[in-house]
Amino acid sequence: MSNRYLAIQGTCWYHAGMDTNAFGSQLRRGVIQYCVLALLERRPHYGFELIQELSRPGGVLISEGTIYPLLSRLRREGLVETEWRESSSGPPRKYYRLSTLGGETLEHFHQQWRMFQNAVNDIVEDNQLEDRNAGRASSPTHS
Repeated sequence: MSNRYLAIQGTCWYHAGMDTNAFGSQLRRGVIQYCVLALLERRPHYGFELIQELSRPGGVLISEGTIYPLLSRLRREGLVETEWRESSSGPPRKYYRLSTLGGETLEHFHQQWRMFQNAVNDIVEDNQLEDRNAGRASSPTHS
């Protein structure tokens, strides 16, 4: 069996065999911070709101044990800013919003993601076309 690699600038994922759970988990870890930045680009959120948004059906499934350390790191790196807001249903909440640097970082990610996505799509679509053509060549033709 040949080794398979997926790469985006600064990241390389190795995938051998069919352990799709590990691969999906690794892929999520690679993009989760950009998903958070994209949500914050729309509007400020507090931590639990982000968990709910990211954990919708078909989402990236994230827990409190992941989101809060991530938000702290994004704040330290200057990608998000915080402010405390009063809540009508309990104690004040810390809201996160995208900083100027976070917006620039997200835009760079969008550019890289599109190139990566296009490259993967080109490969996958070429493989699917080859598979379909190989299937036609091996099946009997009807006249």
